Amino acid sequence: MQFKDNPEQAKWRAEVRDFLATANPPRMPEDGNFEDDTDQREWRGKLAQRGWIAPAWPKEYGGAGLGVVEQFIMNEEFAEARAVAMGGAAVGFLGPTLIQYGNDEQKKEHLSRILAGETSWCQGYSEPGSGSDLASLQTRAIRDGDDFVINGQKIWTSGAHTSNWMFMLARTDPDAPKHRGISYLLLDMKTPGISIRPLINLAGRHGFNEVFFEDVRVPMRNVVGEINRGWYIGATTLDFERSSIGNSVGQRQVLERYIEHIKANKLGSESVRNTFAELWVEAAAAKLLSYNVISIQAAGRVPNHEASIAKLYNSELGQRIARAAMSALGLQGNLTEPGVAPLSGRAAMTYMGSVAGTIAGGTSEVQRNVIATRGLGLPRA
Repeated sequence: MQFKDNPEQAKWRAEVRDFLATANPPRMPEDGNFEDDTDQREWRGKLAQRGWIAPAWPKEYGGAGLGVVEQFIMNEEFAEARAVAMGGAAVGFLGPTLIQYGNDEQKKEHLSRILAGETSWCQGYSEPGSGSDLASLQTRAIRDGDDFVINGQKIWTSGAHTSNWMFMLARTDPDAPKHRGISYLLLDMKTPGISIRPLINLAGRHGFNEVFFEDVRVPMRNVVGEINRGWYIGATTLDFERSSIGNSVGQRQVLERYIEHIKANKLGSESVRNTFAELWVEAAAAKLLSYNVISIQAAGRVPNHEASIAKLYNSELGQRIARAAMSALGLQGNLTEPGVAPLSGRAAMTYMGSVAGTIAGGTSEVQRNVIATRGLGLPRA
């Protein structure tokens, strides 16, 4: 595991840090929920000039062509500065998929518009009963002339209510084994037959949605790669930086704010001090897990169970921090109104938001299965 930058990496870190110090980036809000409801054009333009909107994309497509270590350093510095990165699912998943599997027409139509922020995208993967076992998805796409006709449902679709395009997986051969017979489709969200139902989370936020398809027609030109090979295409990403360094840094920053409040308000009993000291050590361990993942990638290998360990540890640490904060603040921790609640209601909102941490991105149960089978060599359950 490498803890120190080499001279070239140190120079790159200084460049990113100096840029962030002078560019006046928009900051992530304290609760970690950024809603892009303000004009971000100036910031996007600054990042686009450097290829930093999609740093992992090749330069020929508007990216920076960064390696995994450079991406790691950039992500770490952005997290330390709480600076907003203008990425998202279209940059991290769709763009690399189109670069590798898309045809020239698809690349020309979509890649530049993604970088310019002219289109917003959502991911149509999960379905009721097909979340952790995604390959069991049942949304059907039946060939009809030059179109596919889609019927079915997606769920937990982040941002569907604000997106104008969706990249999705649908079953195009119901008789094939479940990992086959799936195709990767690009869908204009204005297409007739699409309806969206909001899903409000515990914190009262609208981020997720249910999306229903009733005889929705998708032109054949919107199929990415080979028909019935969508499962393998959908797993593609050119950005292998999976260290969760942003989450690791974020955990420490959250702890710092809670500790400052506890000190200022003399809430620090011996029990509270011990709890937060232990959590500080855990946050440092989370960062080391991130460094382990990036060290594996820098050596030319692909982290598997190591990335699952980092994800599992980070998401469960977030819940432990949230519980500790609510306990330390007492009944005031339940308040959410800014100006009335301590820390502007951050404790309660983070507590409620942390519930999804061990579900989204692969449940804790799935991560433990990966660690057990691929890391420890145990038999499958």
